[in-house]
Amino acid sequence: MLTTIKGYYDHGHLTLEETPPADKTPVMVTFLNEVTPEPKKRKLGGLEGKVNLPDDFNEPLDDLKDYM
Repeated sequence: MLTTIKGYYDHGHLTLEETPPADKTPVMVTFLNEVTPEPKKRKLGGLEGKVNLPDDFNEPLDDLKDYM
């Protein structure tokens, strides 16, 4: 059975936030890096010239005439 317990490591000491389910058992410790990646900056107008809308884009659809 695998059990996950949150805790932290500080200067050679591991402190757990909960009591483990067994007194003596093998463990594996994974260190989580809490470095958040810097968000990419968007270039305004990046799709200019790549997206075209038809002239009748805002006109009602023929399929929905019965509902209007």
